[in-house]
Amino acid sequence: MKPVKNFASDNNTGVHPEVLKAINEANIGYTLAYGDDPYTERAARKFREHFGADIQAYFVFNGTGANVLGLKTITDSFHAVVCPATAHINTDEGGAPERFTGCKLITILALDGKLKVEPIKKELHALGNQHHNQPRVISITQSTELGTVYTLKEIRELADFAHENRMLLHMDGARIANAAASLNVSLKETTVDCGVDILSFGGTKNGMMFGEAVVFFGRQPAENFKYIRKQGMQLMSKMRFLGAQFEALLSNDLWLKNARNANQMAQLLAAGLAKVPQIRITQKVEANAVFAIIPAQYVPALQAQYYFYIWNEATSEARLMTAFDTTEADVLDFVKLVKETVSC
Repeated sequence: MKPVKNFASDNNTGVHPEVLKAINEANIGYTLAYGDDPYTERAARKFREHFGADIQAYFVFNGTGANVLGLKTITDSFHAVVCPATAHINTDEGGAPERFTGCKLITILALDGKLKVEPIKKELHALGNQHHNQPRVISITQSTELGTVYTLKEIRELADFAHENRMLLHMDGARIANAAASLNVSLKETTVDCGVDILSFGGTKNGMMFGEAVVFFGRQPAENFKYIRKQGMQLMSKMRFLGAQFEALLSNDLWLKNARNANQMAQLLAAGLAKVPQIRITQKVEANAVFAIIPAQYVPALQAQYYFYIWNEATSEARLMTAFDTTEADVLDFVKLVKETVSC
């Protein structure tokens, strides 16, 4: 029998009861399709409440769709996107960004997952040179694929640098809620107020059944998105079921409560594992991910009872993810199993 306990991914969770309730309530009667319904309008209103009155939010099925179509809207095929080597658009989207945007990805090594201005400067030597792809977008992930979180100052520095060089700042916010909770700031403070131009807003990892949003913080780049979304096969006919979820998530601080629980459970997990001499935490635990080296001989016994991924086979570095529904008992039971396994 496969293990049912999970630290593999916050994608593996179920749906928050409030979100499921919203879906059920939307499942009554008839309404217009393709987003011309009151549920989608109320969800769009919630986005404006959180991010500002002059933003535009469009709903899509998944994170790859949000990233790819968002980037396509602000680039031409001769452009390039600068991102960390660990970025999801580089490692886990099956080449979709390159295929559908035609852009080259310029990857930069970032040991903590966070881009800095100085390494990007070295990639701008070909600006204006017709023989080279032209850097157009800096893409960052908040929180990062390594569980770290950009500070507001770090985001602002990247945004200012991008704008000084006629570039745009894209944020992959699959876990934006976890980042905002970690920084104890609003969603607006970690995006619009820092100069972010376009955001992929994640819902799936934070309690929704499915759905992400592409949020534009300047009106002009968004003009053609509705056509690009249709061509990109991300326009949902029964959009009300997406809108209802976002309305629930963005109401009564549900997004924040979910993210805080996930973050707190990651802190508890890291604290427990740090007390095991054979285990070494490798990254700062700032959101809902714990990266730890677990000696390879112990991994099979642990994975027999818990799902989790080995991030780096060469070093036996594991990635352990917590979620909105992770409990203290889940964490403490796993830590107990680790202690028992390494002591055998």
